[in-house]
Amino acid sequence: MRLMFLAALLLPLPAQAFTAQNGMTAVQTGPSEISVIHDVRRADTDYWCAAGDFAQRALGLPGKTRIWRASPKPRGAGEGIIFTLDPAKAAKGAGLSQFGSGQRDGSIPAAMAVGSYCRVIVPYFD
Repeated sequence: MRLMFLAALLLPLPAQAFTAQNGMTAVQTGPSEISVIHDVRRADTDYWCAAGDFAQRALGLPGKTRIWRASPKPRGAGEGIIFTLDPAKAAKGAGLSQFGSGQRDGSIPAAMAVGSYCRVIVPYFD
């Protein structure tokens, strides 16, 4: 029994899920990739919030860290969005155009994603 427990500790663990402040779930799916899991009734900006919150709180990156959308537009029904910290992996034409973001490459700083797009969502009950 003890040997089985120790063997279980050696198995690779799945990526740790992170709950962003808007209630969405994000996970790190690669060295520079953040996947935000699909959630019904959410706008694309809610996904940016979750990615920025993950970058800052889960990865400990500074607020000035830039985030790009890696998933091409449009997002299919039932699909989440993948974001990247690597500009070479950015999907062409899938970023945000923001005044004051400092760059026109579709990226925004993590702090701007959190400060501009994070809002508390009240659960919808049928």
